[in-house]
Amino acid sequence: MEIKGTANFFERVYEIVRQIPEGRVTSYGAIARSLGAAGSSRMVGYAMRAAHRANPPVPAHRVVNRIGVLSGKMAFGSSTLMQQLLENEGVEVVDDRIVNFRAVFWDPQEVISL
Repeated sequence: MEIKGTANFFERVYEIVRQIPEGRVTSYGAIARSLGAAGSSRMVGYAMRAAHRANPPVPAHRVVNRIGVLSGKMAFGSSTLMQQLLENEGVEVVDDRIVNFRAVFWDPQEVISL
């Protein structure tokens, strides 16, 4: 059973995530706020967990929690894949946390208007 409007919400999340530049990250909450749904960070997390089914692909590894922790890393099927993908883009990660989080943070509200 699908919750009414969930698919549309997920697609709106994916549209934003596809715009995150390589080597940058954003948070679940920042995405939710940019959609006018500030209290929906958890729903953004659900969307990221299902992102592997989306087409075109969604760079879900670029979405972290509000303090830069790789809280969704287990959704990648490996405890290290999310970190590897970020590091391949030049993002430094130590102990499952983005180093210089503010410097690599991308705020969708400043860049796009949906």
